[in-house]
Amino acid sequence: MNLSDPNATSQNILVLGAGELGLPVLSNLARRAKDVTGAKISVLLRASAVESTEPGKQRDVAEIRNLGIEIVVGDLVKSSIDELAVVFARYDTVIGCAGYAAGINTPMKLARAALQARIPRYFPWQFGVDFDVIGRGSPQDIFDAQLDVRELLRSQHQTEWVIISTGMFMSYLFESEFGVVDLKNSAVHALGSRDTAVTLTTPEDIGALTAAVVFAQPRIRNDIVFLAGDTVTYSEVADKLQAALGRPFSKSEWTEQYLLDELARDPQNMMRKYRAAFSQGRGVAWDKTGTFNQLNAIPVTDVSSWIRANLAPGQRD
Repeated sequence: MNLSDPNATSQNILVLGAGELGLPVLSNLARRAKDVTGAKISVLLRASAVESTEPGKQRDVAEIRNLGIEIVVGDLVKSSIDELAVVFARYDTVIGCAGYAAGINTPMKLARAALQARIPRYFPWQFGVDFDVIGRGSPQDIFDAQLDVRELLRSQHQTEWVIISTGMFMSYLFESEFGVVDLKNSAVHALGSRDTAVTLTTPEDIGALTAAVVFAQPRIRNDIVFLAGDTVTYSEVADKLQAALGRPFSKSEWTEQYLLDELARDPQNMMRKYRAAFSQGRGVAWDKTGTFNQLNAIPVTDVSSWIRANLAPGQRD
């Protein structure tokens, strides 16, 4: 990839992980790569995933191979920075899609490996909120680790970086474990206040938009790209559930102080960290106007459409 040419784009791309986000990213990259001369997509997976006899894992591996994507066996957790750098150096672009499951220290480890490999272009795992606006000292300590990665990437000029901010994965808002939407009792518990907003995007849309960002011309570099499937208040979420499901939904507030007190009683609880951080309403929502998808007229799934497709009668309880 010729970095001096602003229209030169990624060609030899390695994606890290093939989970909830990795698979949509891979499938969309593979589709777009067909129109880019010389473009090749690879994915790094653990040996246990490739060799798994679990039907779901086997389906994913078969899908990846059917897309013409090369599977590279590796382990983001067990491998050292030096070992990862050797792998990364074979590519001109590395895209992190492994999420936080690999541990709080992994994002920095991968960033250091990317810089050590002197790869031309790096997309770190930052598919989430606006960590710069949230700032340090958030109830969610993972966010500080992500700011460390941003500082490292900004401190150098050898490897171009692109950060994609997506807000919360849309389905996560409706997970019973998260506690915001209680379908059984037709209730919405607002984080902070009923008027607190949150930006939501589906992994499928993130996959399509990420591929568009990767191959955009002129090349996007050293920048943060904002996406948004929808930006809604918690009160609006209740209204949309009520409209789609045809039954009333109650609205209550879990105030920031209430959620901070809950976290203090169980300070290592990941869910409570997220709830408290989102209740502050800072850096977790932005207007769809000016987002990459809006500026490029790329259709995305909004909250009402997601509810109708996933929660309406005949879909699931």
